[in-house]
Amino acid sequence: MNIPNNTPAILSNFLIYLGAVRGLSSATIQEYYLDLRTFFRFLLIHRGLADVDAAFEEISIQDVGIELIRGVTLSDLYDFLIFLRENRPKYHKSATTPYGDEAGTRARKIAALRAFFKYLHGREHLIEDNPAAELEIPKAKKQLPKYLSLEESVQLLSSVDGPYRERDYCILTIFLNCGLRVSELAGLNLGDVSDTVMRVTGKGNKQRMIPLNDAVREAIRAYLPHRIEPASARDQNALFTSRNRNRISVQTVKLVVNRHLERAGLSYKDCSAHKLRHTAATLMYQNGVDIRTLQEFLGHEQVNTTMIYTHIENVAIREAVDANPLGKVHSDSAGAETPVRRDETQEETEET
Repeated sequence: MNIPNNTPAILSNFLIYLGAVRGLSSATIQEYYLDLRTFFRFLLIHRGLADVDAAFEEISIQDVGIELIRGVTLSDLYDFLIFLRENRPKYHKSATTPYGDEAGTRARKIAALRAFFKYLHGREHLIEDNPAAELEIPKAKKQLPKYLSLEESVQLLSSVDGPYRERDYCILTIFLNCGLRVSELAGLNLGDVSDTVMRVTGKGNKQRMIPLNDAVREAIRAYLPHRIEPASARDQNALFTSRNRNRISVQTVKLVVNRHLERAGLSYKDCSAHKLRHTAATLMYQNGVDIRTLQEFLGHEQVNTTMIYTHIENVAIREAVDANPLGKVHSDSAGAETPVRRDETQEETEET
């Protein structure tokens, strides 16, 4: 990522370390930056060092230095978590937004704090004690991912239309067949795609190769003649481009998917670009792909992450059992029947 000019040195050095030493992707480093910027802004308010009339998102962190950070205690971190849970708007551009970060969002910010203070204490030796060492990550409620059925997926693809039809159809086809993350799709280059495989750069800049089926190959071939030529040399190799003649952004990809979900009458499903990845994985698992192969396909580092799809399958089986009309027939309402007793001759005949 390009580190903003007004980023304090203590944070800039940490972000450089994440990329150069730990090899994290630009997208992940960006998340660390945003989470720590939120903490720095809170800390400035907490210490009475911020302009009381300034909006939270406008508070400058440029002057944050090691002296301020050395004064951070575990109690300050707990106060920050309370602030996140009670005072953070969920939708920053909405006047009617509810407040309070979800447990998953708070957990991500805690992970950023723990990594930052561990770096200052254990690697740079800039602080004597690590206040985040005992900071626990809240347990997020586990929810089964939402996904489209096979019929709904076909319905979505069939409804694609508009001035960028070929591009949008190709994007949806790749999501539904290749199970990419949104950032992975936006980051695809022309050279990443051959007639048989696609090279995908995932989290931590780890690459994986995904074989292409007929649907994906045909969608890419149909799209390429309609690809908008980028204006900037920086984006010349981008596979997907926007009407502004640059590499398509993650946000634009999300908007494209949401627009076509609405067109297909599927917006009620609370689906999204990322949930199309769940759709691909779920359909594959339901059609016999084993969990280890699915793990490699999705680029999951731990198989436990992939195991969520086994729970989806269990729910589907339960729903199938419940859908059987005989499940509502009880012996007390149907009347008790005397089981037919077969003699040994009948049993022997049937076994033969």
